[in-house]
Amino acid sequence: MTTGQIITLVVILVMIAILVALYFAGKKLQKKQEEQQEQLKSIAQNVSMLIIDKKRMKLKEAGLPAAVLENTPKYMRRAKVPVVKAKVGPKVMTLMCDEKIFDFIPVKKEVKAVVSGIYITDVKGIRGPLAAPEKKKGFFARFKKDK
Repeated sequence: MTTGQIITLVVILVMIAILVALYFAGKKLQKKQEEQQEQLKSIAQNVSMLIIDKKRMKLKEAGLPAAVLENTPKYMRRAKVPVVKAKVGPKVMTLMCDEKIFDFIPVKKEVKAVVSGIYITDVKGIRGPLAAPEKKKGFFARFKKDK
């Protein structure tokens, strides 16, 4: 065998080892995520609330309780998360939101939400269905003529 063949064989074996390691790590993380989803579902409550404001901001700027900041990993403290300010009963609360439903939450409207702790997992409109958010037109779509 030539030196080039040996090098390619070693590179291929290293790549296979990396793929196997990633497969098992992904499987472990998926199982952990499923357990967390089950925990969220078990403590979920239906709450009606008036949405005051929503935006993506850093955890430190969001005004969440100190216990939340302490339990958050350090790399996540700098990341922007979807935050919703809502009036639940007589209290104004700051809640975190699932990224999937953040765009569907209407501002200045009353909704029925499924809340797990301070985390909003699902939203339904009280007075009719929620409208899907309008998507921004692409660069070339702006120049096309409407027929």
